[in-house]
Formats: sequence, C-alpha cells, structure tokens
Amino acid sequence: MDLALLRTFVTVHRAGSFTRAAALLGLSQPAVTSQIRTLERQVGRPLFLRQARGVTPTTIGDELAHKAAPHLDALVEIAESGLEEDSSLRTLHLAGPPEFTAERALPALTELTGEDGQGFALRASFGTADEVLEGLAAGHHDLAISTVRPRGALLTATALCDEEHVLVAAPHRAEQIGAGTLRRTGPAALERVPVVEVHESLPFVARYWASVFDSRPVCPGTVIVPDLRAVLACATAGAGLAVLPRYLVAGALERGEVVALHEPAVPPLRTYFLAVRTGTLAMPHIARAHEWLERAAADWC
Repeated sequence: MDLALLRTFVTVHRAGSFTRAAALLGLSQPAVTSQIRTLERQVGRPLFLRQARGVTPTTIGDELAHKAAPHLDALVEIAESGLEEDSSLRTLHLAGPPEFTAERALPALTELTGEDGQGFALRASFGTADEVLEGLAAGHHDLAISTVRPRGALLTATALCDEEHVLVAAPHRAEQIGAGTLRRTGPAALERVPVVEVHESLPFVARYWASVFDSRPVCPGTVIVPDLRAVLACATAGAGLAVLPRYLVAGALERGEVVALHEPAVPPLRTYFLAVRTGTLAMPHIARAHEWLERAAADWC
C-alpha cells in the first residue's frame, strides 16, 4: 500500500475535510479526492461518507486510521529529526489556553530545553479548547492542553489537574457589596455589580453561578477582554467582580489587591486534560514532556 496514499488518508481523517486536508498537504482538492478514491479501491471498502460539510469516516476508515496514524507519525518524526547522532534538537510543539500554558506548562517544560542530549526545542501556540484539539488531530501540535476531553480513538487524553475558581473584586468593591450581605442574600447582592469577563456569554461567571448559587447571573458585563490576566488587572483596578482561577489570582489575594467575595464549601472546579495523538508517546521527546507535565501538575492542584 502506497505510504503517500496513507498519509493523505490520515490527514483527511484528522482534518474532517478534503479541502482542509488539501491545504495542509499542499495539494489540490481534486488530487486529494483522487488519492482517497485510489485507496478505497485498494481496500475494497469506502473510507469516508461525504457530507455537506466535510466527511465522516466509516467504521473501516476509523479502524485504518487508528492502525496507520501512529506509524506514519513515527516515520515523519524520523524524517524530520534525521538519523545522525549530532542532529539538532527535536522540536516539541505545545498548544493550550494562553494563561494556563504561560503560567504553568511553559515554565515547567523550559527545564527540558537544555543541551544535555535529551532536551528539545520548544514551540508554543495558544487557542481555545476546540482549536488546540483540532490542531493536534491535524498534526500541527505534539501535545495539547485542553479543558475538553477529546473524543474518538485518534486522540488520547490524561487528566492533568483541577483548577479552582474564585469570585473576587477590588477591596472597595467588596466593601460596597458587604460580605455579610452576600452570605445572607446570595447572588441577589451582586445583581448591580459590573462584571469583568473573557466573553460576552460570561462563561466563568455563569459556571460559578450555576455551581455555587444554582442560578444564572444577571450581572452586566462591563469589561470583556479575551485574556484572564487582563481580567485580573481590570478587577484589581476596580472595574468589577470577576471569577478567576486560584493559581492566577493567588498572588493578588495575598497582596490584598483583590479579595474573595465568597468562599463556598465546595468551590467550582475545571479539569485540564493533556492530549496527544494516539501512538505518539512512543516518541521519546513527546513522552518525556508528557511525563514531566504530569509530575509538575501534582503541585498545581
């Protein structure tokens, strides 16, 4: 079986589209379509079901991808790293949410980028959970940190750590609200307090309200900025209340720049997952980074 056909097939399987696979491979869409048809003739069964938007693998397609993808990834790794003992460091491509990746993952992994013969070069990119998992499946990343557990057989995920969320505001905002009032009235005391969030849908506040108060927030979104570190800066400046990960806000709490408005008996948690393409942990630099992050995460919980 032609390895070029298998490479095209795996790329289509990961991309979920002939068009996206063609862009990734640097081929025309008709060329990709022709290669898939050739492979289907060789296999004697359809590998994809064509739909209005992209393609869906058949059972045979999923089985073939599960068997072939790890070996193709290993061949690509050999080709990229070369066979010489003095070849340059292998490159690890990591993707994840900007704040967690910057504050947690990258500082841990930089210890592995030395020139001890086992280190690697490190490249990082940021994105949403869906973006980083899609990029991982398409072969753009080696490791992905996500708050969503991936589905399917092509990606394998390990629970990395749980993130506790804290409801905070600047001290003068807390005085206006009154901690005792909040304990008595619950979220009603916060209805007129502006909110600092990462999106108009108020994802962090909505999750906190649902988990702690069993209700929906009615607070207005005053400042919307797509970075939790900027959310913290705005909350510290007094723009409004915010729900933030404890790891990110711990220093500001200790310095008194913000205060916790509520300390529920069971705080809301969000789980981070460390995902790889199935089979790629056979590659030493990916396996080492994966293990290192798991060890580091034991101190993050």
